[in-house]
Parts: sequence; structure tokens; C-alpha cells
Amino acid sequence: MVVDELHDLGLERMDDEEIRGFLSSQKVGVLAFPDRESPYLLPMSYGFDDDVTLYFTFLVGSTSRKKELIEQAEYVSFLVYRVDSMFSWESVLLQGTLKEIPETEWDTLDAETTSAWRPEILRQAQSSGEVVLYGFQIAAQSGIRHTGLPPGFERQSE
Repeated sequence: MVVDELHDLGLERMDDEEIRGFLSSQKVGVLAFPDRESPYLLPMSYGFDDDVTLYFTFLVGSTSRKKELIEQAEYVSFLVYRVDSMFSWESVLLQGTLKEIPETEWDTLDAETTSAWRPEILRQAQSSGEVVLYGFQIAAQSGIRHTGLPPGFERQSE
């Protein structure tokens, strides 16, 4: 079944404004790179400029599979989702390109990059590796959500 066929059961497409609002309210997702054997997936925190660009901070070492895949990939995908219950969830799928942001431009993006959530271990590890900032330019986006019980489900009184 497709999204439109499930509308009567509470599934809805998100419009561009709703997608931007959702991306602004979240801080983590899954970045997917194409690879020969299977997609290479990475959980990532991000900052968002409230328009069309996400910002990812990578910690890379002397040999980095991530950096290698970024340099090879023409397009990547990013999935952001939130699940509150089986009847209340949202997801946004983005396709786009990654471009390294020169360190000379980092100060102009301070609000977008400092708002990104990061695990404490990454903050501590920054001294042992190279930090690289990438901009993810959104080329295509789609979002869906399910908010509420489908027809036929009754709320139990307490």
C-alpha cells in the first residue's frame, strides 16, 4: 500500500513547512552512503539552517571510511525519525549532496553547528582526530507521519 491509500488510517504526508519544522525540532538521524556491497549507514547528529542545509561534524582519523565514501558519493540520503508510540510517529527522508565547509567559514555557521547534539565521547575525542564540517544540501525530501488511532480503535477509559 502507498501513503495515500493509508490516509483513512491516519497516515499523512508532510508538506515542506512541516518537514522544516520537524527537522528543526530533531537533532539526530541516519546518514546513508552508497557502497558496493550494501549501504554504509551512520548515526549522525546535525545542525539545521531552517531552510535547505544540514550540517554534520565528522571526527576523522588518518584512514577514514566515512571520508572516503563522501569523496566517492554523488548523492547521499539522510533519515530523521521520531517514534512516540505505534500510533504516533514521524519520519523525513532527505536526498542530497555533501560538501566540505572550509574552516574559514565555520564562524559564520556557529548557530547551526553549536545547536547540534553530540555524544560526550565525540567531544572528548576531538583532540585525537581531525574535525571536518560538511554541509548537506537537500535536493529532495519527503515526510510522513501517523498521529492518532486508526478508525475502529477505541481509547480505553481510565
